Amino acid sequence: MQYIPDHTPVIVGVGQSLERLSGLDVSAASSPQQMASEAGRLALLDGGNGALLGEAIDAIAVVRLFGDSVPPALVPFFAPFGASDNMPRSIAERLKLSPDLAIYSPACGDEPQYLVTEMCERIARGEIRAGLICGAETIATQRQAQKAGVTLDWRETADGSVEDRGLGIEGLVCPEMIRHQLQMPASVYPIFDHARRARLGLSKSAYTASIGALFARFSAVAANNPYSMFDGVLSASEITEITAGNRTIADPYSRAMVAKDGVNQGAAVIVCSAGLARELSIPESQWVFLHGYSRVEEKPVLLREDLGSSPALALAYSAALASAGKVAAEIAAFDLYSCFPIAVFAAMEALNIGPADERPLTMTGGLPFFGGPGNNYSLHGLASMVDYLRLHPTEFGVVGANGGNLSKHAVGVYSTTPKPFVATASQATQVQLNNLPEVPSTPNPEGDGLIETYTVLWDKNGPTIGIIVGRLTADNHRFVANTEPGDTETLAVMSAADPLHRRVHVTASEAGNRFKFIG
Repeated sequence: MQYIPDHTPVIVGVGQSLERLSGLDVSAASSPQQMASEAGRLALLDGGNGALLGEAIDAIAVVRLFGDSVPPALVPFFAPFGASDNMPRSIAERLKLSPDLAIYSPACGDEPQYLVTEMCERIARGEIRAGLICGAETIATQRQAQKAGVTLDWRETADGSVEDRGLGIEGLVCPEMIRHQLQMPASVYPIFDHARRARLGLSKSAYTASIGALFARFSAVAANNPYSMFDGVLSASEITEITAGNRTIADPYSRAMVAKDGVNQGAAVIVCSAGLARELSIPESQWVFLHGYSRVEEKPVLLREDLGSSPALALAYSAALASAGKVAAEIAAFDLYSCFPIAVFAAMEALNIGPADERPLTMTGGLPFFGGPGNNYSLHGLASMVDYLRLHPTEFGVVGANGGNLSKHAVGVYSTTPKPFVATASQATQVQLNNLPEVPSTPNPEGDGLIETYTVLWDKNGPTIGIIVGRLTADNHRFVANTEPGDTETLAVMSAADPLHRRVHVTASEAGNRFKFIG
């Protein structure tokens, strides 16, 4: 093994924690801070010399809880049992750590990868010697307790400084999207998948079959992962077939195709300097290096030229691989963010991975099958990738993290192959993205147009509302519109047939834009 300078950051410990609901005493179940602390404890053990490694940790970063990722007025609804008022310090106290720096991240699923990158950069600059990144969700216990009428108290006060970086959700949706029920990921991502289908020229049935084939691979991985929240393996047909237990959520998604946030899962990663790892006699076979990385943010949704792709995602993967001196063909394994099918498809296109490529696309089994622990999923992906790379010491792995509405992308390239750390700036890549053309749109469309993409939202009783993104015939400006309340006929047509590229007449009102099919 080549000599690595002392200031080189290396991953030396990873840990994952899990509490399934089967047989769990909800009243005694872990809080989010307890679940994250358990993952941190396991990461310290994984690093070896856990007590001394813990004493050396001078920075802790915690991925923001889902319940803290909404405006303050909504927190009581998303986190009814409370949580620590200082998550990083609560976790540090449990692990007997005394870090000088404590960070509570913004929301969004790119944060785990970004925080690992930040810790690596801080170590390389000599600001810290070791950092712990961790996070957890206990939404499954929360919902089970609410269902059983059990009141839990997860509130906690912890002293000490904390750098709370805020929500970080500004700009993810615009007023037009909110006005037309495109504010939640489960309504936004379907329009991305239908836009991609339109670009590929596929029928609804063919596209749905491609989702089933892709996610059957993910389900098989999750079924063999001891940290998966859910048991069993689903075939492609079981993923796509609409049944009482697998109803439509939003066209084209069934329940089996979307992230499952009802989980109790925690993950932690420890990064330290190579010099400290040597002092603590952590075997070099345990070290995993960050070879390259990037972070790029997409344009606001309605400004994007092609709603079925993500230039920012493609640029993020390209820049990370370039900084590592690698091309996608040299990567043995991936953990591609999988909140919804389009996130995986877009990454596969960016990496030129075809459906017949047998390389692993997920280390965990993905958010719909392994579980989707809020903003923290990709820390599980990285922890699992570290385990994989230690067993395959000549190989390289890529972890791709996504936040918002295909909005924020952070990518890391990892290997046990030694490499001195080189800090990488993403500003030039971001400028490249910012200079891409934007689509003009209008909030008050009037006249005829064509459907560019769409979705139909469903509840347990059937379709509830149709949402289209279209282009006006007169000037090609983009618009958003809904079906008229009570227009069951249009909903039925949208659900049974394929409304892509259909002609519509759209009108504007204070309540929102409304459309009707022409012909």
